[in-house]
Amino acid sequence: MPPLPRAPRSSILRLLQQSQHTACPCHACRTSSPLSALTAQSHGVGQLRNMATPFEGVKLPEKEYAFEVAAANLRFGEGVTREVGMDLKNMGATKVGVFSDANVSQLQPVRTAIASLESQGVPYELFTDVSVEPTDASWRKAIDWSRTHDFSHFLAVGGGSVMDTAKCANLFTVYKDADLFDFINAPVGKGLPIEKVLRPLIAVPTTAGTGSETTGTAILDIPSQKFKTGIASRALRPILGIVDTLNTDTCPRQVHISSGLDVLFHSLESYTAIPYYERTPRPDNPLKRPAYQGRNPISDVFSMWALQQTVKYLPRVAKDQSDREAKNQMLLAATFAGIGFGNAGVHICHAASYPISGLNKTGPKWKHPEYLTPGPIIPHGISVALTGPAVFEFTAPSAPERHREAAAVFAGVPVTDPSIARVSDGDVGQLLFDSIARFLDGLGVPRGLKAVGYTEKDVSMLVDGTLPQRRVLDLAPGIGDVPGEDGREHLTRIIHASLEY
Repeated sequence: MPPLPRAPRSSILRLLQQSQHTACPCHACRTSSPLSALTAQSHGVGQLRNMATPFEGVKLPEKEYAFEVAAANLRFGEGVTREVGMDLKNMGATKVGVFSDANVSQLQPVRTAIASLESQGVPYELFTDVSVEPTDASWRKAIDWSRTHDFSHFLAVGGGSVMDTAKCANLFTVYKDADLFDFINAPVGKGLPIEKVLRPLIAVPTTAGTGSETTGTAILDIPSQKFKTGIASRALRPILGIVDTLNTDTCPRQVHISSGLDVLFHSLESYTAIPYYERTPRPDNPLKRPAYQGRNPISDVFSMWALQQTVKYLPRVAKDQSDREAKNQMLLAATFAGIGFGNAGVHICHAASYPISGLNKTGPKWKHPEYLTPGPIIPHGISVALTGPAVFEFTAPSAPERHREAAAVFAGVPVTDPSIARVSDGDVGQLLFDSIARFLDGLGVPRGLKAVGYTEKDVSMLVDGTLPQRRVLDLAPGIGDVPGEDGREHLTRIIHASLEY
């Protein structure tokens, strides 16, 4: 009897894929139970062991089995920026690097922070050359400035761009000889772990959006590569976030809207990311466990609450910027969403937003109203929202009930309401598509990529700019939980569908 032929590689990979999924490996039929996942994985392993033909070099990937929850200490209240000088004095600060931008540095939040430092006799140096939507060049400028001082502590007063720049300056002040790309997320950079203890950073947000005061994430634009990426590590997380309800009073309407949309999609994406127990590979050391881990029972609580508050209060802020209650609730929502996505992660909307913003500088050159920048800008929240309807139509089959819950939030009814409950699982994606589109229309958001100047011929470039964002794409249902799936085909359809709707 002749020897049996080796199993073809395609058969092995197919069985591996079965072992990665639950009872059914298709995108629409995965169950959400860890026990079901383990049962199916055991079944897949059994199939491999029972193969009558030999195979070599195949190692089953190990899935994650744990999650961690981390967030900055937070202080919330009206006028709490006045306390920052006492905080830094209590910490024994000998010299503070204060970061802001040219616009915010002229406004009350920075004036209050500086007055607080001076009242406590805390020495400081002020850096105001932070770019809105920072680039690798603006980060290098901040790093060079910070390295010339021996700062014991850092203070950021501003939006996400300011807080992220301060995180970066802190990191590279401690790592004095490191290159910027040593810590930028792979595959763009080396993605090295941060093993040293950074200097204490206090973050004072002046927009209700990024949640950067709670997270270990810092985002930048790399114009030479025409997309955004970043650094993600718990080591970057501020030691204290001071959330002052007075500090968004000077925001223009469009800044409120864009920042609020960031909260909306932080919430939606983290609530619908793959579960932590589906993420691979399992780290061989806790230090290597990523900041973005996949959704978990704790992040779900923060993400859903933030979604509910944003849907309720962002339209009120957009209508009336003097609505104190709505602005306060949006600040809380931004912080809650930061805790949610800072541990669970985001996925496709954010991955696609990076090339949408980056390519705009040399492509459509859209200049969003009310943004005081010298060049073109698609603000981050707007760039995230442009693909929102199509993204959640795509992800809905992965977890129909979660997407149904989100649609109920937009409708302002319980998930048991007949208008929601009677929609079939197969139609939940369309329901949520329509719900998100209607919400964005109410805020006057440009209706798709064509509305900000992109065309059909730009789709492939936008996809190419999205694909390197593995930090977030690997958390996307239908992409990150499918072995060997890079997402190109799905992303092409999503971005094409986002041209207009």
